[in-house]
Amino acid sequence: MIHFLERSKLVDQTFVTTMRTCLSDGQSLSQIFSTLQFSESVVTQIALSDHHGNLSQTLALITNNLTSKAQVRNKLIAVSTYPLILVVTLIMMMVGMKNYLLPQVGRENIASIVLHYLPSGILSVSGLLIIAVLLFRHYFRQTSALRNFQKIGTLPCIGKFVKLYLTAFYAREWGNLIKHGLPLSQIVELMLTQEDRLFREVGQDLLASMQSGESFHKPIATYRFFTPELALIIEYGEMKAKLGDELLLYSELSWQSFFHRVDTSLNLIQPFIFLLVALMIVLIYAAMLLPIYAQMDIGL
Repeated sequence: MIHFLERSKLVDQTFVTTMRTCLSDGQSLSQIFSTLQFSESVVTQIALSDHHGNLSQTLALITNNLTSKAQVRNKLIAVSTYPLILVVTLIMMMVGMKNYLLPQVGRENIASIVLHYLPSGILSVSGLLIIAVLLFRHYFRQTSALRNFQKIGTLPCIGKFVKLYLTAFYAREWGNLIKHGLPLSQIVELMLTQEDRLFREVGQDLLASMQSGESFHKPIATYRFFTPELALIIEYGEMKAKLGDELLLYSELSWQSFFHRVDTSLNLIQPFIFLLVALMIVLIYAAMLLPIYAQMDIGL
């Protein structure tokens, strides 16, 4: 396979060299993916496929999810590029009007005052958002992933996306493992060895709950980053001895719901940005024309 990738030029040569070196060192496929700097979720899915044996299906699902994510990213770029160019152009116009046109008019109004402070306000808010994101990422890496996602799951907007994504991810991995005969106790122990921090911490929490005599579905119901239906499906599947099939079916439905919600949200971004652009244009015209009309009234 590596020889084929090298001759076909489908991937960069450094990838082929790294894969050949890792194989010669005796590394597993998940370790190779980790060395190639794939995301933790991808590495975790590959590592779990070593246990349930469904590698081809796992790779197909990873491919589909990465393709869907790439489509979402490309659509986000497509719907936001032109409006953002308009916003940047309007900000430059406002800076020019503030420095050259408005001082010559000499008469202030509400529109000109807003126009005077708006460019610096937009830049300040953008800077604060970037700093907030960087601080959040640092905090997120230094604290418990389980506690952080418990908080994120309660947020009004982003929480819904997180719930659907994590529910689909965990339901699929658990479903594959259960369907291929792994008991829940072994699945939980397996979770403790994975690279994904949240996956490990959920495994630790589930292990503690199961050791105290609780059923598998009870701690799941307390996780606010899962949909409420997941715990019910686990309880229902345990009673009917079809938990693996139930989880795989629910995972597929959750993925569809997740990407549908993302697509719907992206369709709302462009009209919202164009509305802001329209308000900025109205503000510019008001700042220019109101002083002129005021002077005309004085002349009359």
